[in-house]
Amino acid sequence: MRAKKIKNILMGLCLFFIGKTQAQELQVLLDEALQNNPQIEQFEHQYKRISEKKEEVNSLPNTEVGVGVFVSTPETRTGAQLFKLSAKQMLPWFGTITARENYVTTLAEASYQDIVITKRKLINAVSQLYYKLYENKAKQKVLEENNQLLSTYEKLALTSLEVNKASAVDILKLQMRQNEIAQQKEVLQEQLLGEQASLNKLLNRNAATVINVIDTLELPMNTEKISAENLAIHPELVKYDKLYASVTQSELLNKKEEKPMIGFGIDYINVEKRPTMDFNDNGKDIVMPMVSLSIPIFNKKYSSVSKQNKLKQEEITSQKQERQNVLEASLQNALAKRNAAMITYRTQVKNLKQAKNAEQILLKSYETGIIDFNDVLDIQELQLKFQLSMITSVVNYYTQSTIINYLIK
Repeated sequence: MRAKKIKNILMGLCLFFIGKTQAQELQVLLDEALQNNPQIEQFEHQYKRISEKKEEVNSLPNTEVGVGVFVSTPETRTGAQLFKLSAKQMLPWFGTITARENYVTTLAEASYQDIVITKRKLINAVSQLYYKLYENKAKQKVLEENNQLLSTYEKLALTSLEVNKASAVDILKLQMRQNEIAQQKEVLQEQLLGEQASLNKLLNRNAATVINVIDTLELPMNTEKISAENLAIHPELVKYDKLYASVTQSELLNKKEEKPMIGFGIDYINVEKRPTMDFNDNGKDIVMPMVSLSIPIFNKKYSSVSKQNKLKQEEITSQKQERQNVLEASLQNALAKRNAAMITYRTQVKNLKQAKNAEQILLKSYETGIIDFNDVLDIQELQLKFQLSMITSVVNYYTQSTIINYLIK
């Protein structure tokens, strides 16, 4: 249930601020990535391997069994001793096995955070590549629309040329501009193949598989307020807490292993009967229970381990603080970039509206027989610039949103 709950939370990380229809298409890719990614499988195997160590540590030391045969049989009052059997079992100090299990449990919990982190990073990477594909295809669509617009202008120029209201140079300029747009579109198509291959590899499938993306991405009307407090439960930081706890358990285990080990055993000696004598204990075997202690008199090893554990905890504390600073800086940076993307988008919307108004004025001028195709090219170039900038701003907004979701969701 815990794994399923974590997966459900992760599934929604990059769907924040995205509409229902948009989310469904990206969700399919996220599901496939989480199921097939080999790095996630690697960390899942690692987690299972460490968890399995509980069975390893939940065991006693090997039972010692010995057999001895007397080469020269010693004679005793009750008979000659023929052979000896012995068995001994050492037992760790009370609570040592439990301490070992607790230590392995904390190691497994730290390892589990690697799975959560990897899933978050994978969702972030898949989402960002998805938005890149959207940006690429959206820009190609805008370029195609502008190319068609230039074709319309070219027809106007040819008509004007017939009545000496335009020159052949104007037509050549329009054609050159069409060539530039065609070039931009071809370059984008090549980039699309590379981005598509990268995304397919994250999904662990054929690089040439065609990926369909949504037609339109719209910016939300309102943006949710973000609190940096959620960083405290980020898995990258939680992992340091788990590692710190594992060192604490390691020290408790060290204290237990510093104690003596208790051993219980038994010796059995086989005695042969004396043939010429008849008495009650003749040939009576010897059974000798034993108790032993294994005392760590030279305990510098355990003192050294304690010092190492203390230093390790200080190291983990410093690492966590450093990583927390990086995550907080990343969050603030992403928030700033997302706000900037929103500002840029709104500005380009205004600019595009004004450019279209200018275009309408030029077309009305054509009706009166006056048109300057240099102005036409300038306005068309501005429109294209604003349209491409709007697409980039939208993609930047959602790209920064995926980073924010990685950090706080």
